[in-house]
Amino acid sequence: MPVAGLVPSAGAEEPADLLIRNARCHTGDPARPEARGVAIRGGSIVALGDDRELAPLAGPSTTVVDALGRRVVPGLNDSHLHVIRGGLNYVLELRWDGVRSLRQALAMLREQAGRTPKGQWIRVVGGWTAEQFAERRMPTVAELNAAAPDTPVFVLHLYQSALLNRPAVRAAGFTRETPDPPGGQIVRGRDGTPNGVLLAAPSALVLYSTLAKAPTLDPAEQRSSTRHFLRELNRFGLTSAVDAAGGFQNFPDNYRTVTDLARDGELTLRIAYHLFPQTAGQELADLTRWIETVRPEDGDGWLRLNGAGENLTWAAADFENFTEPRPELAAGYEGEFEKAVRLLMENGWGFRLHATYDETIRRDLAVFERLAADGLFPAGNRWLFDHAETVSDASLERIAALGGGISVQNRMSFQGRAFIDRYGAAAATRTPPVRRMLDQGITVGAGTDATRVSSYNPWVALHWLVTGRTVGGLALYPPGNLLSRERALELYTRGGARLTGEDGVKGILREGYYGDLAVLSDDYFTVPDEDIPHIESVLTVVGGRVVHATAEYEGLDEPREPVTPAWSPVAHFGGYQSGPRSGTRGSVPGASGARQAAMMAEAVAESVRHHEWRAARGLDPEPRPGGFDPCFGS
Repeated sequence: MPVAGLVPSAGAEEPADLLIRNARCHTGDPARPEARGVAIRGGSIVALGDDRELAPLAGPSTTVVDALGRRVVPGLNDSHLHVIRGGLNYVLELRWDGVRSLRQALAMLREQAGRTPKGQWIRVVGGWTAEQFAERRMPTVAELNAAAPDTPVFVLHLYQSALLNRPAVRAAGFTRETPDPPGGQIVRGRDGTPNGVLLAAPSALVLYSTLAKAPTLDPAEQRSSTRHFLRELNRFGLTSAVDAAGGFQNFPDNYRTVTDLARDGELTLRIAYHLFPQTAGQELADLTRWIETVRPEDGDGWLRLNGAGENLTWAAADFENFTEPRPELAAGYEGEFEKAVRLLMENGWGFRLHATYDETIRRDLAVFERLAADGLFPAGNRWLFDHAETVSDASLERIAALGGGISVQNRMSFQGRAFIDRYGAAAATRTPPVRRMLDQGITVGAGTDATRVSSYNPWVALHWLVTGRTVGGLALYPPGNLLSRERALELYTRGGARLTGEDGVKGILREGYYGDLAVLSDDYFTVPDEDIPHIESVLTVVGGRVVHATAEYEGLDEPREPVTPAWSPVAHFGGYQSGPRSGTRGSVPGASGARQAAMMAEAVAESVRHHEWRAARGLDPEPRPGGFDPCFGS
C-alpha cells in the first residue's frame, strides 16, 4: 500500500496501533473541523494532524493506511435500527434494497427458488418500495407463482401489505375458514379462498405474525447471520446503532446472540439496546421485572442497555400505514401508560416511544405534563419520541420544555407517495419538520427504522435529509425543511450519541474518543445529490479495528466466515444491491463501461415493458414514440 512520506520509527514512544494519513478528515468537532490524519491506540484516538504531527506515533508495529486523499468521517450511528432482530434473520432474506427494476427483482426470486430447499421459504422483508423500480409497480401474486411455483414466497411491502404465492398461503395455514385478525385483512377471491394478499388495516400484525410462521435459524446459525449483518452495516460506514427492539423480540432470549458475541469480542458494531414489552396486558409486570434485574448503561462500549421502548404499553402505539386512515387510539389508554412511565422515571430508566401522528404525541405529552408536577420531567432521564412525522410546532415546544429528544427516520423515502395520496402535498412538506425540531433546541438523531420498511443503507437516509426526495425521486419538502450536508451528517453521528448519553466518547473525531471512522468511496460533501445514496465505505474502523476493507485496502479487515446455510440468498446476491452512479468515481465498483451501458439499456427496456404492461390493461392507452426517454415518461 502507498505510504510514502511517513517513515516508521523504531524509537517511537507509545506508537499508534493504526494511523490513517493523507486524508480529508471531517472531524465533526467545532474546535478542530478538519485534519489530514488520525492516529488510534488502544481503541481510542490519540492524535489528529498531518504527517509531521503524526510521524512520532508511527512505530514498526503501526498499521499505516494511506487514504489517498479520500474523505474520512466519524463512524455513522443509526439511532433507530432493528439490528438485533435483523441480524437473527439476515442470511434467510432476499434483499431487494437498491434493486432498480421489478424484472431484476423477479429474476433474483426465480433464481433463489431453484436453490431453496424443501420446507424453507423465500422471504423479501423490507428495504424496498415499488417507487424504486423502473416499472413503478409492485409484483403481482401471479408473477410470484410463476417465479416460484413450488417454494413458499413471502414479500413484505412497507407497513402496508404482503404478497404470498400459493405454496406460502398453504404453508401459513390460510383457508376459507381463517378469520381476519384484528386490524388486518386476508384478501379473498369470490369463493372466499385467500388469494395471497394480506393488508395492514391499519395494524401490521397480520403481516408480521405470518412471517413468524416461516422456519428460523438454530442458535449457531443466528450467531453467524448476525456477524454477517453487522459486517454488511460496516460496509456503509456504520460503527454504532441504537436498537429499537420491536415486536417478536423477547428479552433475554432474542438478545442472547449479541450478548454472546459481545462476551467473545466478536461484535463489529456498537449497540445500545432497548427492552420492549411483548404481551398486551402484562407490560407493567415485564417492566417491573426488568427494573429489578438490569439497569440502563449496564454493559460496555460495545453492548449496553439504554432503556425501555419503543413501546411501553401496546394500547398507546399508533400505526404508520399511510395507505390507511390515521387510527384512533382507544379512549383511556393513558391510565396504564401513565403507570408505566412513572415506574420507569422513578427508577431512573429512560425510554423511547413510537409515535407517528401528532394526535398521539399530544395525548402522551399530557401524561408527561401531569408527571412533571411530581418532578419526574425533566429529571435527567433520557427519553425521546420516535418518528413524529406529523408533530406540530406546539408539540415541539412541549417536548423541548420536558427535556425530550426525537429520533427521525427516512420512512418518507419509501412512503412519501402514499402519504401525499392520502393527506396531500401541502401536509407532506413537514413530515417530519426536522428544521423546526432543531430550531427548538431539541436533541435529534437520525436513522432508518430498518429492516422491515426502510433500507439499512444510511446514505439513503442522508440523501432524504439533504434533498427531501423519495427513492423514486419525488420531491417532498421545500428548502426550509432541508438540512445542509454537514448538519445531516451531524444527526447521523453526534446526534445518535447524544440520544444515548455517549456524546462524550463518540460521534466526532477527537483525542480521547473512540477510534470509530469511515474512509468513503466518494466525497459526501461534493458528489452530486443523486450520488449520495451510492456512497459506501472502503475502510471502516471501530475501536481501532478494521472491520471492513475493500478497493485498495482489501485484506486489511478481519476474515469473514462463509455465509451459511449454503443456499442463503446472501451467499449468492449479497445484501444491498449497488446501482450505477453519475460521476466517474461513482461508477459501480468493479464494473466496466460496457457493464454500465448494459445496466442503462436494461433500465430503458424495463420502462418499455412497463408501458406494454400498462397498455395491455388499458392504463396507458397513448402510444409512445420510439426511443422515448423514460426519465420523462409517466
